[in-house]
Amino acid sequence: MAQIKVTQTRSQIGGKPQHRETLRSLGLKRIGDTVVKEDRPEFRGMVQTVAHLVTVEEMD
Repeated sequence: MAQIKVTQTRSQIGGKPQHRETLRSLGLKRIGDTVVKEDRPEFRGMVQTVAHLVTVEEMD
């Protein structure tokens, strides 16, 4: 199955509590952290919620 690489590029300071929890659920704790997740609707939805704080790359 395809995978996506999610990297946190902006700080969560001053953000909404829901966005902070979403970043934590993705496994991102600080700027520059990167995680690789399966390309599933659940993860795509979380990434869409915090799209302004992360960058996403598709991996094969």
